[in-house]
Amino acid sequence: MKFLQLLSNKYFKFALAALIYILWIIWIGSYWLLIGLAVIFDIYVTKKVNWSFWKKREGKNSAIVEWIDALIFAIIAVSLINIFLFQNFKIPTGSMEKSLLIGDHLFVSKVAYGPRIPNTPISFPFTQHTMPIIKTKSYIEWPAWPYKRLKGFSEVKNNDIVVFNFPAGDTVALQQQARSFYSIVREFAEEQKIRDSRAGNTVKSQNKYMIDARQRVIANYDITYRPVDKRDNYIKRCIAIPGDTLEIINSTVFINGKQLKDFENQQAKYFVITDGTRLNPKTLEKMNIYHSDVYTLGLTEYLITMTKENADKVAGFKNIRKVTKYLKPQDSYAYYIFPHDERYPWNEDNFGPLWMPEKGTTIKIDTSNISKYERIIKAYEGNELEIRDAKIYINGKETDSYTFKMGYYWMMGDNRHDSADSRFWGFVPEDHIVGKPKYVWLSLDKEKKFISKIRFRRMFMKIQ
Repeated sequence: MKFLQLLSNKYFKFALAALIYILWIIWIGSYWLLIGLAVIFDIYVTKKVNWSFWKKREGKNSAIVEWIDALIFAIIAVSLINIFLFQNFKIPTGSMEKSLLIGDHLFVSKVAYGPRIPNTPISFPFTQHTMPIIKTKSYIEWPAWPYKRLKGFSEVKNNDIVVFNFPAGDTVALQQQARSFYSIVREFAEEQKIRDSRAGNTVKSQNKYMIDARQRVIANYDITYRPVDKRDNYIKRCIAIPGDTLEIINSTVFINGKQLKDFENQQAKYFVITDGTRLNPKTLEKMNIYHSDVYTLGLTEYLITMTKENADKVAGFKNIRKVTKYLKPQDSYAYYIFPHDERYPWNEDNFGPLWMPEKGTTIKIDTSNISKYERIIKAYEGNELEIRDAKIYINGKETDSYTFKMGYYWMMGDNRHDSADSRFWGFVPEDHIVGKPKYVWLSLDKEKKFISKIRFRRMFMKIQ
């Protein structure tokens, strides 16, 4: 009885709530929030202000008011959980297949790497950046809080699967949100360059093409800017962490000179040549190779996305003459591949070596390597950068060195030939890291109907 009386005592309730609140303040490290203790004291003890102004303190409230009260509590509680503890993430594309499948719903832990304090604290609940139906911004850019990450249980490690904000998603062409604004600009520039070359016109500098293309894109699309925490969420595998050196040779990844073994279910494209007979789609489906994974190139040739294990099995079929991995040749420059500089003739399958910037490390910079770090210096770390007469100026001062303010990661999809990842847009800054997916709590196959849509075997599957 005395224990029950203690639980109902207003001072005990205040002390318990205050203790939890103080521990939360210590975690986030913002001690000015201690003024909130006065609000908690009034809620439990003095009761001078009706903080739940939508309902009466005394007497019975209507059912509508009770529903509103419950809804407000739920929104606040779930919002705090999403910010500080965990959130749901749905796999939208096949970039991680077959490790993760389209339609997988993931439990993403925020405390694994430490939750971030929101850059844009005022926003409509449960929206990433756009209001449903009316399609306007779901957030207000003021106040804008600086990057701060709370203490987590671990750091991002090599081979972790990570959810992060899309680094190239700061500027968005609203009519083509599935693509990076910068990739659209580069495509426009490359098309104009090719047209000039074919027409016999003077081929201009790459910088001139990029300036012209940027102006065309801005003129033809509605452009918006998004802060870090309002950029689209992506999920990839962390291949390299700050301080690592990455190199890709014929699709084989090397980290600090050591070969990285293929991950279970890692996929690539393979050319398959038959003796003239067609592949049996039912046989392929039993191997989890579906219609969308198979491209028919001719009467006897296919391009199939599959794992190395399945490629070996297909090679053993009686009607198969040859199975070879699709590879871009070395020194074959791809304009869409980072750092988008012809001095680095890299492509999806042959890339690097490239060092991952580490917080506090100072490097030498010049016009030969600035393309690797230009976006870091300007976009991610907020400096003004200018190149004049082969000299580099940062914030108006000539320099030949730069010290990084953050650490940077390299993310790649397990579906190597169908993944828009760091090979295309470069480094992932530490302030873009969202969390670590722990397990699949629901998986739905959009190609199936009714109860068969649910992939029961994947439910509560731990993510490796």
